[in-house]
Amino acid sequence: MRKFLWITLALVQACSSGQNDKKPELKPLIEAVYASGYVISKDEYQVFAQAEGYVVDILAKEGTDVKKGDVIFVIESQQQTARYLIAREAYEMASTNYKQGSPVLSELEAAVASARTKVQYDSVNLARYTNLLKLNATTRADYDRFKLTYENSRNDLALQISRFEKGKNQVFLEFQNAENQWKISSEESGRYAIRSEVDGRVYKTLKEKGELVRRNEAVATIGSKDLFYMQLSVDEMDIRKVREGQQVWVKIDAFGDKVFQAVVSEVHPLVNSRDQSLRVDADFITALPRGFSGLAVEANIVIRKKDKALVIPKSILLPGDSVRVKTNEGDRKVKITKGIETLDEVEVLDGLTEQSVLLAKSK
Repeated sequence: MRKFLWITLALVQACSSGQNDKKPELKPLIEAVYASGYVISKDEYQVFAQAEGYVVDILAKEGTDVKKGDVIFVIESQQQTARYLIAREAYEMASTNYKQGSPVLSELEAAVASARTKVQYDSVNLARYTNLLKLNATTRADYDRFKLTYENSRNDLALQISRFEKGKNQVFLEFQNAENQWKISSEESGRYAIRSEVDGRVYKTLKEKGELVRRNEAVATIGSKDLFYMQLSVDEMDIRKVREGQQVWVKIDAFGDKVFQAVVSEVHPLVNSRDQSLRVDADFITALPRGFSGLAVEANIVIRKKDKALVIPKSILLPGDSVRVKTNEGDRKVKITKGIETLDEVEVLDGLTEQSVLLAKSK
């Protein structure tokens, strides 16, 4: 349902009542779309636990200002403890494998040494048969067999050296990865710290000391301590009138009759199927006296306004956009062209003047 708020009614005074004859009045007139919603702190988000455990300490209670990286909750996590032990064992094994003389590297070094020995042995045999061939003391077939054996030995040595270098690089990479994982786990030492991702304020904590926290469960709400905006709900019938940059007048019950100014910053395209409304965000121009997130607000989004508009009460408007006017020749019906409309009044663009005498509807 479309409606207009207190601001419009306060700024646009109704024509005098209690008289049958009225005249159009020249006055400021504003058309606005009504919206309601809540104050939200900038960068507000919910903090979720990434491990299961029990809350052993709360280092930032509600209303506490925090810096990015500050610890909010400390959770005793059996899962984290198990992860730490696994990481430590993996590091110790990788460290052993990377040391000089480790079983892994010794096996590869032995294969290289064996291949090098065979190359030397086959090299001596090839040299001997080369000399014998020159003296015609051996056959060509025997020489070719020892030459092939020597070449195969050289190729095998190159292969074993390549395997050694690859294996050494592999154990070094495993050592580095295991060391990094162990350092990360060591920082927690079986405790999981939930930290703030922004500079701001803890607006709500959802867990008490000693409570069980499950993985991916929300534990707190954090947001900016100084910057706020509004999430407003606008009826789908009015959303076509709303644009970014439009002025917004806001009333917050917590601050009495004070009127705050804001500006539309974003119009979201998704319709809320529960109440057929759309979300509109507005940034405050007038600073809030105190930083509270979640305050309920009512707002007027200014669509059009005129400093001087010819206005008549909507109650005397007849079907077909016409009114009854008193003239020297008698009463007659006059069609008008409407402009801005509010809950109680309508702007007349054409058809009447300030001197026109209007008659109320016939009862």
